[in-house]
Amino acid sequence: MTAQPLTPYCGRFAPSPSGPLHEGSLVAAMASYLDARAQHGRWLLRIEDIDTPRVVTGADQIILQQLQGLGMHWDDEVLWQSQRLARYQEVFDRLREQNMVYGCICTRQEILAASLPVAPDSHEHPYPGTCRHGIPANRATRAWRLRVPEGIEHFTDRWMGPQQQDVAKEVGDYILKRADKRWAYQLVVLIDDADSQITDVVRGADLLSSTARQRVLQKILGLPLPRTLHVPLACDSQGRKLSKQNHAPAFDLEHPLDTLNRVWAFLGFAPLVANSPDGFWSQAISAWAQRFPLPGP
Repeated sequence: MTAQPLTPYCGRFAPSPSGPLHEGSLVAAMASYLDARAQHGRWLLRIEDIDTPRVVTGADQIILQQLQGLGMHWDDEVLWQSQRLARYQEVFDRLREQNMVYGCICTRQEILAASLPVAPDSHEHPYPGTCRHGIPANRATRAWRLRVPEGIEHFTDRWMGPQQQDVAKEVGDYILKRADKRWAYQLVVLIDDADSQITDVVRGADLLSSTARQRVLQKILGLPLPRTLHVPLACDSQGRKLSKQNHAPAFDLEHPLDTLNRVWAFLGFAPLVANSPDGFWSQAISAWAQRFPLPGP
């Protein structure tokens, strides 16, 4: 299918409600917010609660309050992935009808034993295609995988520059529906983005490696290909990514300007002198627009 053209700028921030936001997650939130406002575009909020075992009750409401406390306001109703399961099934069924997905019996241990990592220092083992042509009658399907076409996927990230990946060789046929029957991130994120008419994805650099495989599936489905901008990851004193899993504390809302300026400095900008969050955002939006203009046609 031919990819659809992009519409006027629309960005999004899509946190997982596994706990309050910390300064690491605020890096992506700030960058996506500034990019949207600098382009006079829309900024949407999506709660990615599809991975239910990691969801903390009430964390979504805390996240909304944290963003509002910093003067960050979204432009439409909040979207919860958990309310869109039927939509994901609809797209999956279409792929299945086109024979673009297949059942897989392989466990993680079997995949590790059957493949080599893509690089000596990589933890990612490409799927070797064990089940691509069928599974034994005495084994039950555990997960569902996309039939990844051959070819190298090229794109230019607005922060990281030119990128390319041979998804078929470096990733292999990747999972769209997991063994626990939950939908995989790689499927739901691009359906949500397309349905919300997202033109620009601004997120952390840890998701840069997901971009090529998402573009492959977007092309198969004939969906738009958003521009991307992947910002550096904030790390703790031990060099670990700031994350809820690593027990990063919630950011300071008692002193919002200090919090905003710390994250702003991490993104490579000089501190701003402001008397309120609104004053901070006004200056920051102007500075961001000069440093990160959209690429030409």
